[in-house]
Amino acid sequence: MRKFYILWVSAFILLLSGCGARPFVQTDVATIILKTPKLKFADTGYIRSNEDLVALELFSAGQAVGKIEIENLVCVDSEGCMSKSSFNAEYLNANYPDTLMENILRSKPIYDGQNLVENAHGFEQTILDENVKIYYKVTDRQIYFKDRENRVLIKIKKQ
Repeated sequence: MRKFYILWVSAFILLLSGCGARPFVQTDVATIILKTPKLKFADTGYIRSNEDLVALELFSAGQAVGKIEIENLVCVDSEGCMSKSSFNAEYLNANYPDTLMENILRSKPIYDGQNLVENAHGFEQTILDENVKIYYKVTDRQIYFKDRENRVLIKIKKQ
């Protein structure tokens, strides 16, 4: 009986230690502005990330009002989960690469680093083609993405 008890306790401890959600390794508080054809938001939020997942949590007057989690799929709390290309088509623009929103939230270059100009405080990119007119700038304290062609603005000012 004692061997059976030890086996169950060991299995339970192993289950708890190995299958839990991975904690976020970085959390930034920020003032967030999102203006897209479907999203309109301007207030405080959190950007939380680990190596697999990045999440944008939106607050208004201290109350949680929305959450976007990006891993293999993009999960929007009010809509459920969808592919990255479906998220772009519904919330941003269908012409954007699948990794666009994740790269913005992680302060990484977009469009595979096309037209990347590094400077002392970060980098800038300008992407112009028949579908987009993007200016993207990342510094230590701010992320700024604007597409004039598609009327999309994402501005994140870290506090």
